[in-house]
Amino acid sequence: MPGRAQKLEGRRYVAERLENGDTLKELLAKGRYALFKSPEKWTSPQRQRAGMLFRLYPDLKEAYRLSQNLRAIFSRRSTKDSARLNLARWYNSVAESGFKPFNTIAATFYEHADEILNFYDNRSTNASAESINSKIKAFRAKLHGVYDTKFFIFRLCNIYA
Repeated sequence: MPGRAQKLEGRRYVAERLENGDTLKELLAKGRYALFKSPEKWTSPQRQRAGMLFRLYPDLKEAYRLSQNLRAIFSRRSTKDSARLNLARWYNSVAESGFKPFNTIAATFYEHADEILNFYDNRSTNASAESINSKIKAFRAKLHGVYDTKFFIFRLCNIYA
């Protein structure tokens, strides 16, 4: 470790600066925000940081490509059958990449493909069901143990119905 050796010698450690002025630690910290966006939405500094990250870490570039390909499948207006074909192509590219976390995701998608592809019937998600579930959990947590189940359901219906 270069910092530790310099400290033992009594010298102050100065991190190496990259061409954009960031240290490697700063590049990783600031560059992560670009990885949550699609490349079209990157600002100029994000584009520069992403290029540097991908050059320094080629595996990161491959993982980003796979995630963007999956995102593109669901953002395109297409039919259920063409989405199924695109997912099959994505499964193949995941298998070729050899990334174990993506293999897990691909296996989950493969297992639940029919339910996931129902999104293309009317392009709706289960977000409203998840929202009501979280409201019910919060309401139940406030009551700390319900003895009268019928009254609990009655109050739940009055508040959220």
